[in-house]
Formats: sequence, structure tokens, C-alpha cells
Amino acid sequence: MKKIPPEFSNQKYKILYQEFTTYLQIVGYSSITACQLSKSVKDFLYTMEQNCNNNISRIKSADIQEYCEYLQCRPNKYKDGAISTVYIHHHLYSLKVFFNYLEKTAQIRSNPISSLRFPQPKHTERTALTIEEIKQLYDATETLRDRAMLGLFYGCGLRKSEGVSLNTTDIKLRDKILIVREGKGHKRRVIPLAAGVRQDFDNYYHYERGQYLVTENPAFVINNRGNRMTGDSYIPRLKYLVIKSGINQSVCLHQLRHSIATHLLEKGMSLEKVRDFLGHKRIDTTQIYTHIKQIKLI
Repeated sequence: MKKIPPEFSNQKYKILYQEFTTYLQIVGYSSITACQLSKSVKDFLYTMEQNCNNNISRIKSADIQEYCEYLQCRPNKYKDGAISTVYIHHHLYSLKVFFNYLEKTAQIRSNPISSLRFPQPKHTERTALTIEEIKQLYDATETLRDRAMLGLFYGCGLRKSEGVSLNTTDIKLRDKILIVREGKGHKRRVIPLAAGVRQDFDNYYHYERGQYLVTENPAFVINNRGNRMTGDSYIPRLKYLVIKSGINQSVCLHQLRHSIATHLLEKGMSLEKVRDFLGHKRIDTTQIYTHIKQIKLI
């Protein structure tokens, strides 16, 4: 069940939230990132309002620290247990962007989050799938859209947000390339399409996507209602394919990206080329990402 966003009774908070959302769009955050940041800030302001803290200039470091402690104790609304440390980190990052915005626009005299330090989240290490397991996933596909999904997140190594944002005009089948117009850090990159991936995209576009009335929808991958596929739509479909394929581990979209990077390195592609393929800014990020500790750059 989809969570219904809270609504403010405090008119000042409502206006502040709307202005911050507009600011994110103006400075160039992607629509997905802007939505995530503003949603986290809305949750925070709503909590402040429930605690009778209705003046943004009166929010102190202690209030933010208390909110962090509240997040650590808050139950997960979608599954058993608490919310993840990564989710908490995203909330706190959103607040940092928010209070920096308030400081820059002179809406607060001092920044209450600037003096706080929060530990970085510990990411769960995920192993790359083997080539054989990737073949099992492809064998489990039932639709052309399934193959297009694997092509995006494994064949092209896209991040979830990049796959969701992809439009039909971003795929140049004749030129055998895919264009990520706004990756992480607003970075643009061009990804070459392997022959099999190109064929899967071509088949999906011409023989399956066209059965829906999508003339006004620029999205490359669409759901059965003709709307853009979201991350929440991709995840259960991938989970279904994993179960059907008999792979004995949970697999996420990001793990497909991890797997293609590892396989490219194993086939002899230089670390620098893999870095460009993934859209990393720094090469040491690629080394950590692929768990390669020692490799000689060409």
C-alpha cells in the first residue's frame, strides 16, 4: 500500500516546502532526486509540526539530533524491522541540503545541522552474479520488456534512476549507443550497445511497447497502463525472474550493474574504460565498486 504523504496545518511550512521543491528544480536536480529530497524534508517538517515546533528559525541542532534518533527507532512501514541506515542517511542528507538552502536565502541566521556529524552507513556487500546466473535470468524472461529491463541494468549498467528516466530519444539504435543525459552528479555519458542488447531494445520497442497507447509518453519502458516504469515496478519483476530462474540469493537492480562491471574487468577491459562505462567521477570509486584491490592500469 502506498504511503499517503502528510499534509501541513502550518501554512508557513507548506509554503516553505513548496519553495524548496521549486528551488531543487531550478538548480538542476533530476526529477527523481528532487522528489526524494523534498519528500524527506516534508516528513521532517511534519514531525516538527506534530511536536509543536512551528517556526523554522527556532529549530536547533538538538531537534535534528532528536529526529535522527526517532528515525533509528521508527519501524519500517513496508516490511518487518527498522528502517535501514542508508535510508536514514538519505533523510539526513536531505536536511543538509534544505538547511543550506535556508541559510543561502537568509531565512535562518545560523545553520543547525552544520555542527552535527553523523556516521556513514555501512553498505551490505553484494557479490556479482556469475555469467551463468545472468544466462539463467535471461532464460527466465517471459516478455520483451523483461529482456529490455535486463539490457538496461545489466547490459548497459544503468543506475535505477537512470533506467527510470530513460526516454525513447535517448536510445540510438542505428548508432548503437544509449545516452544517459543526466547521471549521478548531472554527468552525461554515452554507452555503446552490444549486439544482443541492441536487438532486445529494438524488439521491445517495435513489437511490444507499441501495443499500448503511448504516443504522448516519451518513456522508453512503460507499464501495462502505458505509464513510465518506476523503480517500484522493476523491483518485484526482477524478484520474480530471480525466483523463477532458481538463483539462490536475493538480487537487486544495482547488483546487475555491479555484475556487468565485474564481468567487463574479467574480460580484460581496462579500469578506466569501466569507470567511463559506469559514469564514475573517480577511478578509485570503480575499484571499490568492483572489489578489485590491485589492478595495473594500462
